[in-house]
Amino acid sequence: MPIANVIATQVKRVKQSGLGVAGSSGSQLMRRVSLEMNKQNSTFTSNEIVSHQQSTGATQGPGQINGSLKGELSPGSYALEFAALLRRDFSAVFTAITGLSLTIAGSGPTWTVTRGTGDFLTGGVKIGMVVRLSVGTLNAANINKNLLVLGVTATVLTVVPLNGAALVAEGPIASCTVASGGGKITFAPTTGHTNDYYTWEKWFADLPRSELFTDVKPGAADVSFPGSGLIEVGFEMVGLGRTLGASEVCTSPTAASATNTVSAVQGRIIVNGAITAVTNIQFKIDGATSAGDPEVGSATLSDLQRGKIGVSGSFSAKFETATLQTLRDNQSIIALIVGAADSGLATADFVVFTLPAIKLFSDDASDGGDGQVVRTYNFTAQFNGAGGANLATHQTICQIHDSQAP
Repeated sequence: MPIANVIATQVKRVKQSGLGVAGSSGSQLMRRVSLEMNKQNSTFTSNEIVSHQQSTGATQGPGQINGSLKGELSPGSYALEFAALLRRDFSAVFTAITGLSLTIAGSGPTWTVTRGTGDFLTGGVKIGMVVRLSVGTLNAANINKNLLVLGVTATVLTVVPLNGAALVAEGPIASCTVASGGGKITFAPTTGHTNDYYTWEKWFADLPRSELFTDVKPGAADVSFPGSGLIEVGFEMVGLGRTLGASEVCTSPTAASATNTVSAVQGRIIVNGAITAVTNIQFKIDGATSAGDPEVGSATLSDLQRGKIGVSGSFSAKFETATLQTLRDNQSIIALIVGAADSGLATADFVVFTLPAIKLFSDDASDGGDGQVVRTYNFTAQFNGAGGANLATHQTICQIHDSQAP
């Protein structure tokens, strides 16, 4: 009798048309480090006291699905999970802005891109987006290069090249274009929240056996950037149903994404508009999703319930100045941008997370050994009431720009 092997197990995911409608058509094979998806039931043991002095048994309540998807972050691979968690589909970043007279200024690591007339804010450019310059007679060092936006005013973008390569000061240069660096963005919206459910299948091809998990949502996402290495992502999953079978259900999945994983060496951490010597950062996007209440007479749960979206985490940074300590003491609301590319190429694929409004709640310092002093800053994000249309940020707790989001 064959024994199932992990390497031979296929994992597929498909978006459902609605609650209770298991999906099969349009599935995609999923990359993973691991996927643990299990049916769990509450159990109830009898408290009866009987003359035979033995337990009279136990029973179980309605079941639910709890799981954990772990992976290495790569552009596009987990875009649907992030979109479901933030309750908004990915959409176009902004329409390319053409016919600009641009002046590039600065000496690094940040630069300014100034337009002669018009308004970047009404054009839809936001902090945390990646843009590219093109057309006109711009210097070759300035064109088709991923530029992470750190600041936006009507006429000025403050940017840092994602690959660290310098720009060249010049201008004004006529007939230029400022466009998105590719892909799409999502963010937790103020209205029009989506409510997506997914079907997941684990197909044990060497048995063969199928486990089909239905009405599944990502409940939370943990993102971890080490000082050096691959960026890790983990999703807590919650669902309602499991069906066991000997036949494959999602029979014609599309191929898994083929993008490269992003790494810390190609990362950028921006705290309060400044590039910061961060040694590691981790944060959780929590959708506060859980199974609903059981109903008398039903062996299944009818739906999942959601609470408010929260984001919290911590980062460690080399102790250079008291700037972050002062921000903590003053309880200043600041922005945090966390991004990484999949290579050092000027137009590399990327994923950028922006938390436009966070507060710091610690500044604990390391002290021991012969190493550098590192301080750890716990933070909590909040709704950014200062954002909105024609402003530098969205009115959101979290924004994601993914160069390969569908």
